[in-house]
Amino acid sequence: MNVQFKKGVLNLCVLALLDGQDRYGYELVQMISRRIEVSEGSVYTLLRRLTKEGYFETYLKESSEGPPRKYYRLTADGKDYLQDLLAEWRNFTESVNELIGGDDNDE
Repeated sequence: MNVQFKKGVLNLCVLALLDGQDRYGYELVQMISRRIEVSEGSVYTLLRRLTKEGYFETYLKESSEGPPRKYYRLTADGKDYLQDLLAEWRNFTESVNELIGGDDNDE
């Protein structure tokens, strides 16, 4: 998949996966990687940035499989940001689909 496509939607994917359920970083990487080839480092970089911007809060939770895991939770600002991105995404994909679908309604 085109790298620029992935960069453009990774924020949206991470936010959507955290909507309604807290998750830890590696879990997010695995979920995204099932559909989109993505590097672990790019997801963690994104998580740090979005946390710093106030869209996530973090907490540690004990794990039966090793050390405690850092979980990410959407904040109210994160939920608002997700809704904004979803609206933009829907508008964008609708416009692109009209262009590449050969719709001649503009003539």
